[in-house]
Amino acid sequence: MAEIIQKDGTWTFDGDALRLTPGRDKNVGLLRRELGELVVPLGALAGVSFEQGRRSGRLRLRLRDGADPLTQATGGRLAEPNDPYQLTVESDRYGVAEYFADEVRNALLLDGVSPGPVTGYLLPGPPLPVSASAGDGTASFDGERVRLEWNWKTETAKAEAGVRTIPLADVLGVEWQPAAGLENGHMRILVRGAPATATAKYDPNAVELWGFKKDPLMALVAAAVQARLPHPAAAADTPKEPPALAKAPAGDDHDALLRRLRELGELHRDGVLTDEEFTLAKQAVLQRM
Repeated sequence: MAEIIQKDGTWTFDGDALRLTPGRDKNVGLLRRELGELVVPLGALAGVSFEQGRRSGRLRLRLRDGADPLTQATGGRLAEPNDPYQLTVESDRYGVAEYFADEVRNALLLDGVSPGPVTGYLLPGPPLPVSASAGDGTASFDGERVRLEWNWKTETAKAEAGVRTIPLADVLGVEWQPAAGLENGHMRILVRGAPATATAKYDPNAVELWGFKKDPLMALVAAAVQARLPHPAAAADTPKEPPALAKAPAGDDHDALLRRLRELGELHRDGVLTDEEFTLAKQAVLQRM
């Protein structure tokens, strides 16, 4: 067993899984505190690294694509204090950190764990029910529906629409974007049949985030929803229809179809269409000639 204990937290590895416990230091972010202890199976890891600095270093875990709903929902954009897969290491513990990283790497090699993507979540996501208040509203999720409630800072037109209750069956996806510079962030529920709205400020299916301390907690709601949606790998395996460019309107003459073939060839050369998409589209046009 390998273990490293720091103010930032404690990481323990027993050969099968890593147990990540956040510390009580003031620099530990709210999201890590709210998540509490995480158990990461060895099979969910793509790698581990240790980076030394002048005053402190950092242990980092790299998870396999699609293994963790939190990473999937946030796109890896969690800031350092809130990222549960980073650990600040004091300079007098660099040797321990190197040993810890080596133990995990050796286990990955011995178990033959592939660093490639997975087809199903290997971590469960935040426990339910989950709720967070930040920005212009409160988002809650109980496993069956998402509830969005607004506060006094909400844009009038959006607030007048009232509380939003969205069944999970109507949710196509979820996204979380932190505030960056002058750009506000958001936690948005992508709802079946709902028109796209340019900004979260006016979107009744989104909570706008302004870069305040509690904003990362919205990522917990996003991750909990993500964990209960079909895995992204399932969507990627769904057969695609031929591109719309291949669907020539009725009545197209021979010259128009030749032009369409040339357009498809250019798109293929430019990398817009894959080999498979180009073949399907070309066959659809040739069938009309």
